[in-house]
Amino acid sequence: MKTVITIARQYGSGGREIGQKLAQRFSIPFYDRELIATAAKRSGWSREILEQADEKAGSNLLYAMIMGNNYPFAENAIASGRLPINDRLFQLQAKLIREAAEAGPCVIVGRCADDILRGKENVFSVFLRADLTFRKERAVTEYGVQPESAAGWVAKQDKQRSGYYHFYTDEKWGDAENYHLCVDTSFIGISGTEQLIARAVELHENQTEQE
Repeated sequence: MKTVITIARQYGSGGREIGQKLAQRFSIPFYDRELIATAAKRSGWSREILEQADEKAGSNLLYAMIMGNNYPFAENAIASGRLPINDRLFQLQAKLIREAAEAGPCVIVGRCADDILRGKENVFSVFLRADLTFRKERAVTEYGVQPESAAGWVAKQDKQRSGYYHFYTDEKWGDAENYHLCVDTSFIGISGTEQLIARAVELHENQTEQE
């Protein structure tokens, strides 16, 4: 196993569970909320504050103005606190994602990992979607959302993730052009999706070895 698997996902489609199953199958590290804990230790920031800012877009033009390709300037801006907490967290998580990918195969959920690692030969990017009924049911059973609020909550989370992805990548979240594989988890289930992704990774690695 040599591949880094990135998973972008609609809320309630089962991305975290599927990612954990893949990591267990291949005996590789898994990163999702774990990145928050690492970011808190690395930065000294409050984990609670970082959790509130996680996967939420920044809100001003300063990020776009200073980041660009001027990385030394960008790092100074991050260190000095001139960026909003959302932007500082994104930059720190992007650094952690690159470090994780360089260390070896792993599974990374969300946080624009597919775009951060775009162009690297050992990365396999996946987008997971599901029908609304499936996602509402998971919101209720897995995350404790009240049934009468489930539809609105799912829509809110998707809007947040879409805005976050577009803000930091200038790409459209969920656009098939940005991923190697898009899967409807409500069509083949959580276990079936995990098996499908695992098989796709194995086929990709076999093809790469033959080239």
